[in-house]
Amino acid sequence: MTITCDVAVLGGGTGGYVAAIRAAQLGKQVVIIEADKLGGTCLHRGCIPSKSLLRSAEVYAEIRDSESYGIETAGATLVFSKVQNRKTAIVDQLHQGVQYLMRKNKIQVIHGKGRVTGPSIFSPKSGAVAVELADGEMETVVPANLIIATGSRPRTLPGLEPDGRYVLTSDDALLLEELPESIIIVGGGVIGVEWASMLSDFGVRVTVVEAADQLLPAEDQDIARELQKLLTKRGVAVHTGSTVQPDTYQAKDGQVTIDMRKGEQNETLTASCILVSVGRQANVENIGLENTDVRVERGFIEVNKFLQTGESHIYAIGDVIGGLQLAHAASHEGIAAVNHLAGEPVHPVQPHLIPRCVYTRPEVASIGITEKEAREKGHEVKVGKFPFQAIGKALVHGSKDGFIKVVADANSNDILGVQMIGAHVTDLISEAALAQLLDATPWEVGQLVHPHPTLSEIIGEGMLAVDGLSIGM
Repeated sequence: MTITCDVAVLGGGTGGYVAAIRAAQLGKQVVIIEADKLGGTCLHRGCIPSKSLLRSAEVYAEIRDSESYGIETAGATLVFSKVQNRKTAIVDQLHQGVQYLMRKNKIQVIHGKGRVTGPSIFSPKSGAVAVELADGEMETVVPANLIIATGSRPRTLPGLEPDGRYVLTSDDALLLEELPESIIIVGGGVIGVEWASMLSDFGVRVTVVEAADQLLPAEDQDIARELQKLLTKRGVAVHTGSTVQPDTYQAKDGQVTIDMRKGEQNETLTASCILVSVGRQANVENIGLENTDVRVERGFIEVNKFLQTGESHIYAIGDVIGGLQLAHAASHEGIAAVNHLAGEPVHPVQPHLIPRCVYTRPEVASIGITEKEAREKGHEVKVGKFPFQAIGKALVHGSKDGFIKVVADANSNDILGVQMIGAHVTDLISEAALAQLLDATPWEVGQLVHPHPTLSEIIGEGMLAVDGLSIGM
């Protein structure tokens, strides 16, 4: 069977289904091809389930600390099966919502494995998609434009192949039926530190091994140091500048051992299991790219500033193109790609204007570039910092740890970047993102009246601190 349409989307994750909805809004006939469930990694194996677990862990930690709020409890019991049930219920509800959006926008969803084909009797140009359905039957989708949104999967390490019991990926960890007594997390990037924070709050003994000289290698050094200090205070063993030696890995009698090297020194680590968290790799294999002029560089699909591949009618978005592998980045790219193919006004995606968020306790959020990056780019910088402990709402909330750091150009007064660590900073960062989008100066943002008492006051104080004008210190 052959299906023709205006836009076909290969992959129904966050970027894919948002792109499909935008195309439908513009009056396009749209088909989504998805091998698994609509919502993709973010909904089923990433953002949503992990944040549900993180929230449960946070509540458990707060209950155990309730005496500091003047509330004495007889104790708290963690029932991990109920934690998992809550996570599943949230995912299911959101999954139903995505399915509803497909029906509402009259988007045809084909469940099957799609493979891009070259020129054929169905189409004189490449970009048609042959879809293998669950029952073995085949369908061919012939679009005027194709958007590839096949996402990514956890990267693995040779010698530490996941088995679901002793060696886990983040996908495996989300399905745990019971918590391990201890865990070694290989990789201190975003996913690694989120799992470290969560499992530590659940009472698991956690060790993090990161090859770079700081946690969150892509983020500001001051932020990384603060996060490491706070995780260490909670009992997480953090080893930066260190690497595990996969050839020494052994699993026996419910435990794993592996050697860790730091400089010339070796240390043997022991735990119940290992979580490998060393990034994600794009799903570019077995989707027919060899039948097209779509180029893959360093494992990711190469695109121009309008998300077009080597073939102008074929676009690619989300994790499969690398860059910021974030759900909101994928959605933004999906909308930009559709606007471009439809001839609508479109501004090229600007990665430095996309917020980056880490949902540890406390949270980390940033926008723009770091102080180190600014100096490396030749900027003469001025920096403003302000601590949460000087914010009344932070003390009331019981979350005084952390600070804001604002990096500005000393000559133009442009905001170059904002980095934050503290309670609810993943919500607060949007104000800083808007300030950068509108090209506001720190002084202008500092003139905004922030309600008191709120955590948002730290934005105003941090901006004023750039010029030594903060009121609270």
